[in-house]
Amino acid sequence: MQTLFNNERMILKIQEKLPYLFQLVESENSRDGKLGMEIGSARERVIIALMLYYFGKENVQTDLAITQKEIDVIVLNKPYSIKTAQTLNSIKLIWTTDTLKIQEFIESYKPNTDILFVHVCWGKEGGFYYIPSAIQQGVLTTKGKEFYFKLPKSGTNSRGVEISKLALLECIAHKDTLRIPIFWERTNNLKHSPYDKYLELWQS
Repeated sequence: MQTLFNNERMILKIQEKLPYLFQLVESENSRDGKLGMEIGSARERVIIALMLYYFGKENVQTDLAITQKEIDVIVLNKPYSIKTAQTLNSIKLIWTTDTLKIQEFIESYKPNTDILFVHVCWGKEGGFYYIPSAIQQGVLTTKGKEFYFKLPKSGTNSRGVEISKLALLECIAHKDTLRIPIFWERTNNLKHSPYDKYLELWQS
């Protein structure tokens, strides 16, 4: 993965194409100007397509078992988790409303998967980050679970456990985290409909 983040040609391509592709998936996954719940999965597919393009289809595994919840893609036999967010407040680790499962997750959790994190920040600079599991583990070990995890407040409709804002900031600021800076500029007059590709197939 280091080769991707240090390849000057790919850095320029990512800086140019990622905002456009994310704008496309936003247009496909929004109604009445509001993003749908499926936007995370749609953005994830863009990053997986990048892996397929750069590393080759033969080196990328996408058909993963449903039990591999933390793993979104395997590249060169190494698992990765893909996260995207429009803020640096937190990123989701596990989706569950079960209080017991949340407690079990926190007690047993060890960061074993490198994270590919995209900070989407329209009109400003964000970035594409490669956060090795060793960095995540280092922050968790030195700072502790209360610092690392953002837990749902009691009495609220819990949606799971997140890496806290402070832990995330520490991870992305680490000297061994790789970053491609991206200025998130929208393409004006983007003419795209989520129905176009299906319409073309009906017409063919």
